[in-house]
Amino acid sequence: MDITLTPLAGVFVLKPKRLRDSRGFFSETYSRRRLADAGLNVDFVQDNVSVSNSPGTLRGLHFQKEPFAQVKLVSVVQGAARDVVVDIRHSSPTFGQHVSILLTVEEGNQVFVPIGFAHGFLTLDPDTMLSYKVSNYYSPQHDSGIRFDDPRLGIDWGFDQASIMTSDKDRLLPPFDPQIEYFP
Repeated sequence: MDITLTPLAGVFVLKPKRLRDSRGFFSETYSRRRLADAGLNVDFVQDNVSVSNSPGTLRGLHFQKEPFAQVKLVSVVQGAARDVVVDIRHSSPTFGQHVSILLTVEEGNQVFVPIGFAHGFLTLDPDTMLSYKVSNYYSPQHDSGIRFDDPRLGIDWGFDQASIMTSDKDRLLPPFDPQIEYFP
């Protein structure tokens, strides 16, 4: 597995090896041992799948508050998505900064998102399916997020804002507030 650092400490792009032949490929997409060998010791407890029918579907920016905060391992199973991770650790030198990663089936890359980050994605192909492992169970009372289009974050989703489809819940999320200590 290849591991690439991002400008945000703790956020990594993982690329599992693929064994290719005339039929296609085989890939081990998750191995606790391989992650531990890379210094990423995580006990994932739940797998989630998200399917978006149309390109331009945006989900995020989400996170869960303590004590239900989650580490995520995100990958695209079908289609393509622009994955965005925002550092919301108040004491971090990159607080309020983000990284954008293109996830595709062809690349087979994944994003490792530690606790202390908001996460979202925008689909680029029809019928895009994302799979993500999480280290804690979902808790509606601890579900939180920030606006995907907050100008203070300056995220370029690479898509016309007027044609982005998102939920009412995500459109009503509060803007990013540098005064809030989302995570220490």
